Amino acid sequence: MTAASRLRVVGAGRAGRSLAVALERAGWDVVGLLGRSDPLAAALDGTDLLVLATPDAAIGEVAAAVTPDSRAVIAHLAGSRGLEALRPHQRVAALHPLVALPSPAVGAERLAAGTWFALAGDPLAQQVVSDLGGRWFVVADADRAAYHAAAALASNHLVALFGQVERIAGAISVPAEAYLELARSTLDNLALLGAAAALTGPVARGDWETVARHLAAIDPGEREAYRALAAAARRLVDDHGLPPDL
Repeated sequence: MTAASRLRVVGAGRAGRSLAVALERAGWDVVGLLGRSDPLAAALDGTDLLVLATPDAAIGEVAAAVTPDSRAVIAHLAGSRGLEALRPHQRVAALHPLVALPSPAVGAERLAAGTWFALAGDPLAQQVVSDLGGRWFVVADADRAAYHAAAALASNHLVALFGQVERIAGAISVPAEAYLELARSTLDNLALLGAAAALTGPVARGDWETVARHLAAIDPGEREAYRALAAAARRLVDDHGLPPDL
């Protein structure tokens, strides 16, 4: 029988604990979960993979505190950082799960549900994804920030957008849940048709009279975001943008 791969994680937050639980369920031997304030020099000892699940800005400092060992891989979970953050280690990898991890319990389930990962570096990262039943693609260091910007738009900005929906709907006592159902059907359309074909509504039709009524009806504090999103939606139709009087 082949010995289980051994994992140690630095960072006891949601991402690190989610990965530890998911890989343990997948048959990995989790040999430790360390905090950033723990002694880290020997963190690679007795492991096949050391994962730094720290804030992005701390990766370089934490990696530098670990004594290099070419027998093991050191990886981070950051979407916007590349392999350069892990110098001077030899076997390095970037392993970013493209999924929201709101808690260790929910996160572990999502990591084992066929999610996508953005990888770079050592092939052991591919083995991690394979063991979790996931899918992966490679993102070069030079493209990591753009990749992560798209991830923020798809997740964080989507949440911010729905916050705007809740504010506008709440002001007229319409339940936000009704709009959530609309959003779910729109995501289904995106998966089926792609962004351009899934776009509906007044901006898609060039119905600027209706757009003007929208802007007049909502709180002035919401108008800048509405205009910016309407202009972005119009780019799916043509490059003319919004009329200057809106």
